[in-house]
Amino acid sequence: MATRSDWALELQLNTVKDQATSPATESAIESALTHIGGSGSRNRRGGKQLVSLLEQARSIAAQAEEWQVVRLLQDSLDYVEGRILKPEFEERYRLFQDGQQRDDILRDYMSMILWAGSRFVTGKAKEFLEDHPGSSAGDLLDHMSSLGQDALFPEAPADRPGRYTIPRGRAETALWIERVIRWERVDVDDAAVEAHRIAASPEALALLAADSEGQMVFRAAELQRRAAGLDRLRAVAEDRNATEHDLQAALEGQHWIFGGRFLGESAQRRLVPGDEIDIPLIRGDGSLHVVELKRAMSLRNPLVKRHRGAWVPAADVHDAVGQAINYLVGLDENRQKIQRELGIETRRASAVVLIGHPAVQPDVPEQDINEALRTFNSHMSRVEVLTYKELIDNAERSLGSPEAGSSDISSHAGGGDRRPSTDRRVLLMGLDRRET
Repeated sequence: MATRSDWALELQLNTVKDQATSPATESAIESALTHIGGSGSRNRRGGKQLVSLLEQARSIAAQAEEWQVVRLLQDSLDYVEGRILKPEFEERYRLFQDGQQRDDILRDYMSMILWAGSRFVTGKAKEFLEDHPGSSAGDLLDHMSSLGQDALFPEAPADRPGRYTIPRGRAETALWIERVIRWERVDVDDAAVEAHRIAASPEALALLAADSEGQMVFRAAELQRRAAGLDRLRAVAEDRNATEHDLQAALEGQHWIFGGRFLGESAQRRLVPGDEIDIPLIRGDGSLHVVELKRAMSLRNPLVKRHRGAWVPAADVHDAVGQAINYLVGLDENRQKIQRELGIETRRASAVVLIGHPAVQPDVPEQDINEALRTFNSHMSRVEVLTYKELIDNAERSLGSPEAGSSDISSHAGGGDRRPSTDRRVLLMGLDRRET
């Protein structure tokens, strides 16, 4: 669970500071509060730095033998790291009840849950014993445990308003689906969520049962998700009004587009003070790969220029590469700190700059633009430059589209999009896998 930093923590730490008697302890707690940066700010900081500051404050309080403060700071750490949940934390310190009484709403809510749950369990236990008079206590417990698991998959029949049903056996089916997804290493973002959704869909279950290989449904679903995301990215990249923020939003969560070398994106984008990486990708060995985003079709200046009879990258490309190089320098200089605090390896990190689109310069053939950038890249050891179109075409080929890169913006605008549809791409991929 990610570290938590919010108003409740700030209020609690102020309470703890008031109870501290040692100036050193007060100063240490104040350092943690300063790091959080509260005082009405909505962007409170947390992270490993906050955990380190709280641990340091706890250690100083222990040296001063302020054991009550030590206990309170341990609660702070438990809350930050998710071992104490928010309702319990707020209740324990009466943070929002003016320090007077406990929250009646939470108490009443808990009592209703316990009452309803007890009534449901008692009723179902009686039904089971009536139907199975010779059952033992163990049989009853097994039955109730199984019923509780199936209760995660309720249905709301349209012909029975106000009533719900619990189909028996759904939990076991969902567990099987989840194991298939996990063991076969199918790229689904959250196996448990997908399994829950499929287990609750009769159509999906029927299709799954008819699939002799048992994997095509999941692969097709993931391929369709990727193809749809790629179509959205292409639309944004070809939008002459799209900003860098729009492009970043379209790329978010789609690290597969950059190739199979990457496991995912780092949640931490500010690795070096003053620098914020657009998309920090993590390689299979834990090292960092920086993605620097620039405008695509809305790029105001040319990608390449004519110089001594040849096409060479223009100023915007050099500026973007220089920015990426500066990022890499900062990562190299702060390598040990980043690895210690975030567990990310930045030694000899690499970068890719995404900039422009061949249609920005319609008077220059796309092949010439790509060749100029390819020649430029061949002399760079840690930074690569790609246009958005080249990135998207490469990703589309990985989805099995043989026509990737054959179309241009003018054909899209005229309704002549020669790229196969999302459904057709998924079907082709499914057939290819079955034949092999």
